[in-house]
Amino acid sequence: MRKNGCVTIGDTDMYYVFFGTGQKKLVVLPGLSDGLATVKGKALILSSPYKKFFKDYTVYMFSRKNKMPESYSIRDMADDQIQAMKAIDINQAYLFGVSQGGMIAQYMAIYHPEIVKKLILAVTAPNANTVVQDAVTGWIDMAVRGDHTALMVDTAEKMYSERYLQKNRKFFPLLARFTKPKSYDRFLKNAHAILKFDCRSELSKVNCPTLIIAGSDDHTVGNEAASELNNAIARSDLYIYDGLGHGAFEEAKDFYDRVLEFCEC
Repeated sequence: MRKNGCVTIGDTDMYYVFFGTGQKKLVVLPGLSDGLATVKGKALILSSPYKKFFKDYTVYMFSRKNKMPESYSIRDMADDQIQAMKAIDINQAYLFGVSQGGMIAQYMAIYHPEIVKKLILAVTAPNANTVVQDAVTGWIDMAVRGDHTALMVDTAEKMYSERYLQKNRKFFPLLARFTKPKSYDRFLKNAHAILKFDCRSELSKVNCPTLIIAGSDDHTVGNEAASELNNAIARSDLYIYDGLGHGAFEEAKDFYDRVLEFCEC
């Protein structure tokens, strides 16, 4: 089963996709790329890494809501995500946040602990550290200029390992031709929310079992972020992919096996 959905949130709505037939629920929150293109209509494509989950889990992947107010914060996104889940009867779930999605997931676990059975934080950070600031402010500048090729190329350079880049670098400018959004408004609101994010003083409130996954060479959130999360969250385990970076969830062949193993243990 692979389906597309939409749920009403206040005066707007939120797209999501879901796949699998299991009773357990895994909620996935994507990163900043959601600001460029939502999950709408992509259930078939997005389901591929989760095939081993299908029997025992129903996997839900949510975009941020479609109409975002000015100064929309990561905390606001977390509250809206909880509202969306409850609207479709997800009252408890395994929560998997990637990059910016991991920032949202941290606030969900802090302020809505009854919803989160287990927490997976992948290639994310507890605050907008200097590495995050440098990356995101650069992308904001590129978006404001409308230089989509530069945005896609720089994102890829900060995401993938050199081995991956050597094989695929030539394709990024071509890909940029087909991915430019009509407007960068959504991307910019997501990006500015990241720059204001800092939940370090509240991470001790996360009391669910947590798996933190990172790469040893992350040029988007830095190499210290995962350890900061691990040190602040009492019931957490840390796994680091040596030689990989922010794109570990794409490059590591056992990445989703690791997530499934954690959910099942």
